[in-house]
Amino acid sequence: MRVAIAGAGLAGLSCAKYLTDAGHTPIVLESRDVLGGLVAAWKDSDGDWYETGLHAFFGAYPNMLQLLKELGIEDRLQWKQHTLIFNQPDKPGTLSRFDVPDIPSPFNVIASILRNKDMLTWEQKIRFAIGLLPAVVRGQKYVEDMDKYSFLEWLKRQGVDERVTSDVFIAACKALTFINPDEVSATILLTALNRFLQERYGSKIAFLDGSPTERLCSPIVDYITERGGEVRLNAPLKEILLNADGTVKAYLIRGLNGAEDEIFTADVYVSAMSVDPLKIMLPKPWKQMEFFKKLEGLEGVPVINLHLWFDRKLTEIDHLLFSRSPLLSVYADMSNTCREYANPNRSMLELVLAPAKDWIAKSDEEIVAATIAELEKLFPDHFGGDNPATLLKSHVVKTPRSVYKATPGRQQYRPAQVTPIANFYLAGSYTMQRYLGSMEGAVLSGKLTAQAISEALPVANSSNLQMLTRPPATNAATA
Repeated sequence: MRVAIAGAGLAGLSCAKYLTDAGHTPIVLESRDVLGGLVAAWKDSDGDWYETGLHAFFGAYPNMLQLLKELGIEDRLQWKQHTLIFNQPDKPGTLSRFDVPDIPSPFNVIASILRNKDMLTWEQKIRFAIGLLPAVVRGQKYVEDMDKYSFLEWLKRQGVDERVTSDVFIAACKALTFINPDEVSATILLTALNRFLQERYGSKIAFLDGSPTERLCSPIVDYITERGGEVRLNAPLKEILLNADGTVKAYLIRGLNGAEDEIFTADVYVSAMSVDPLKIMLPKPWKQMEFFKKLEGLEGVPVINLHLWFDRKLTEIDHLLFSRSPLLSVYADMSNTCREYANPNRSMLELVLAPAKDWIAKSDEEIVAATIAELEKLFPDHFGGDNPATLLKSHVVKTPRSVYKATPGRQQYRPAQVTPIANFYLAGSYTMQRYLGSMEGAVLSGKLTAQAISEALPVANSSNLQMLTRPPATNAATA
């Protein structure tokens, strides 16, 4: 069975991978000349990589870890010490850590919070623990029901004061969703906290040993093509052509560089595009259907990712850091955290600017200048005095519409992977699945789409499609 998939991000590629396992023949059609979608990366003229985002992998990403294991590339994840590290804005250059001991969950995370003495008082720790109890005891239904509140509103309902928000959760919200606690749905943070509390290595962080395009996406493409599938770059979807009954007749692919448009036919069609371009591409008859109307309740959030190369080492820390800056979200010195980007003498900082809505239209020069001003606070020893660190070069990657903006009430607008159109399916982290807008959510959505297609159109004598198999905890523990 031929399946045409529009989009070669993680959702489209994982969907294609699992379709090949089920005996189908996927053809992935990507509009750009690069794999990865929201994890795409490029090389500059110096041979240095720059990426769409700062991509950290968590132990609580079972579907991503399983995918890497099935591809035989799980050793490409470089696992870091099990800790969360926060900057202290009132003490420039000082870090606060939540070191997670290697004991069963949830006691490991609880111990890390109790041991931290410089971010939360004992009263705040107790109040937050009591507030979190319903989410732990009552489970996912309670978490989903809290979508009607922002995370800040939820904290206030639990009697947790605002310092907890400013000390910890502004950084966490910006890292997970690129927006602040007063905007983000409580469901998002409660989902993450549940995973961290319920899984022993859930909050453990890893980085890829190179660019996502080469080290993650390319192996998926190899897997697909070796089994008869196909991945085509520079194949932008121009229009979804319909049959008289409203089902998909073909994908019309725009011809580039003077070439004619191509009518591409298959048995089944999948959109693995982000929700914003999908809304534009929807055929007019579909836009009147309630299923597709609900997509108007979703939109992507703007994100800016920066790469800054300096003439010296600014830090030796080999980990993700939460900046707690009003401008920046998270950052890492990729010359420490990533094997391919390693440099013992110079730093390459990769930073996420969030929220980015007021910055997305500004020039790269303005964005870099504002970021350097924040770095002067984070690294006072290197930017003061007579010999400050020198910026050698920079790259600014703007994504005007990234993962869906997870404000309160969005859960009701997230669609299933199965649509009312018999031969048309959706994949993407905005679709309904438990891991929300993330790399894990994208991979899981692709799996669910492949599963739905395979159940509707089974192939005789196909290999078993191992859906939603949780990898052993040792993946994160022993790496």
